[in-house]
Amino acid sequence: MSDIYIRIICFVCGYFCGILETGYIYGKLNGIDIRQYGSGNSGTTNALRVLGKKAGLVVFIGDFFKAFIPCLVVRLLTQNSYPDIFLLFVLYIGLGVVVGHNFPFYLKFKGGKGVAATAGMIAGLMIPLMIVILIVLFVSVVAVTRYVSLGSILLMFEFLTIYIIMAFSGKLCFDPNGASKSEMIESIVLAVILAVMTILKHRANIVRLIHGEENKLGEKKAAASLKTEDGSDKA
Repeated sequence: MSDIYIRIICFVCGYFCGILETGYIYGKLNGIDIRQYGSGNSGTTNALRVLGKKAGLVVFIGDFFKAFIPCLVVRLLTQNSYPDIFLLFVLYIGLGVVVGHNFPFYLKFKGGKGVAATAGMIAGLMIPLMIVILIVLFVSVVAVTRYVSLGSILLMFEFLTIYIIMAFSGKLCFDPNGASKSEMIESIVLAVILAVMTILKHRANIVRLIHGEENKLGEKKAAASLKTEDGSDKA
């Protein structure tokens, strides 16, 4: 099969895995559309604030594994046949999942911010050093500042930085000086798209962080009273 077709199949399959909106489904099972409350998205943090710790955990697990499992499957199916570029296919299906999660067509393209899904994709790359560094960074930032959004934004910057360094230093499956150099550059472009998309999804959070108005983890604020962040009552 042509490499181009594999890329397309990976992205499309990823998208349809990504549109399984755990937060939206969990909210509907509890009688609400979670996108009408809190920050207005269907991701882990909003589920945690609106519906509590159990909901936050369930949504995180669902969104994480809907990316991790497809990435793992693609890795297993391609790493022997395409040993020099299989990570590229993993990135394609991971990108598809995140796009599907962020922009589900049946919800008028209003989904989550893609952090848990991106984390699942990163885990699916199976690069131990990267995973350890990113976990330590995210946990440290959130523990010190209690800003999940700040941890998520810095996570994407760090992911992109580490990925580029490892790619050009030959630590990934690509040969930076050989036949797979163009695919390596292509994979970096995909990593940039993933990082930029997630950061742009947090642009409102960035504004609130700058003005000192961002909600901290554990704060009993709008979510507890089921109000949107603009102050309008949705209960």
